Formats: sequence, C-alpha cells, structure tokens
Amino acid sequence: MKIAIGSDHAGYELKENLKKFLCNEYDILDVGTNSTESVDYPDFAKKVCELIIEKDADFGILICGTGIGMSITANKFKGIYAALCYDTNTASLARTHNNANILCIGGRTTKIQEAVEIVNTFLTSSFEGGRHERRYEKIKKIENINFKETENDL
Repeated sequence: MKIAIGSDHAGYELKENLKKFLCNEYDILDVGTNSTESVDYPDFAKKVCELIIEKDADFGILICGTGIGMSITANKFKGIYAALCYDTNTASLARTHNNANILCIGGRTTKIQEAVEIVNTFLTSSFEGGRHERRYEKIKKIENINFKETENDL
C-alpha cells in the first residue's frame, strides 16, 4: 500500500516521526515540506491530493498545526474525502462510515504516540458500505454538481 504524506512547517516534526512508524509496512511518498521553515500548507495538500487522484497513492496523510487548514484544502479536490481526526474513534469512523481517503492531523495538537495510534486505526479500517454506501454516493453526487476545475497554479 502506498501512502502519500505531506505537511507544512508546523507538522514537519510529526510527519518525520510518523514516517519512521510507517516505513516498515507501507511505501511512503513524502511530498514535503523538508524543514520547519515557514511554508504554505495548501501547496502540500495539493501534492498529496494529486497523487491520490492519479492513483499513485492509496491513502494520504496531511499534517499542519491543527489539521484544519489541510482538511479544508484537501476537500476542495474532486474524489478526495479528507477527515480531521483527533483520536482512534474518529479515525475509525472516518474510514468505516465515510470512506475517507486522507487523514488530517494537527502537528501542534497531537502527541506522537496518539498520532501513531490514529494513523494505524485509519489505515487498518475499511469502509463498511451498507447504509453508509447510500450516504457516500449522495456526497459524490453533490461533489459532481458543485465541482469546478482546480487551477494548476495556486
């Protein structure tokens, strides 16, 4: 399984720690950033989303200070279902009920051990379908009505 991961400066340290955990079981595609120098989180959200849309990655992980900015940005892309998760319960529900394909985490709000547990839960949970499939399909219909092409240069 291929996991695309990206962060801004506020999520850099958590991203680097999560990569150590992930590299034993998954192929990691790190899109940056590569330091704690200030950068713009939408640039890295875009790169992870494009890898998923192009099917070069199965899932994504995005980390900024709170995870909020990354989740807002990622959800602007057609076919992306990003969930801001702050514990294992929300991570499980994001996958089992909502079929999320990107996990967003706050680098300033989540301790490393919590983040490892959240990531593990997200990546090992599967979409349940059933009554959730009907809702997921409704989200996709809304997405198709409202989608506008994304600018290449942000």
